[in-house]
Amino acid sequence: MRKGLISVCLTTLALSATAPVFAEPTQADIDRGKELAFSRKDGNCLACHQMDDGKLAGNIGPELADMETRYPDREILFKRIWDETQFNPTTVMPPFGRHMILGKQEINRIVDYLYTL
Repeated sequence: MRKGLISVCLTTLALSATAPVFAEPTQADIDRGKELAFSRKDGNCLACHQMDDGKLAGNIGPELADMETRYPDREILFKRIWDETQFNPTTVMPPFGRHMILGKQEINRIVDYLYTL
């Protein structure tokens, strides 16, 4: 009996340690992500990046294009937006998540949008 319980616990622990499964975004999720990315008070991605049909785009950061090809692992792209200093300690990109500029759901919506580019 005890051995079976330990096996169930270990299986549950192993399953919970796997990468999160992301649901297919809706058009509303994608639209919200674009709104956040283009917003001068929220994501403000256009301050540094050229992308899509953005006006007055910056050129400090790389162009945001072919994002799903460049970042096939969605979690890596999420982490880069959450806190780019994990990957590049001298970056000028704000750590949007770590500094609570954007929440997890907002960053996920931005990733939903970026994956359309």
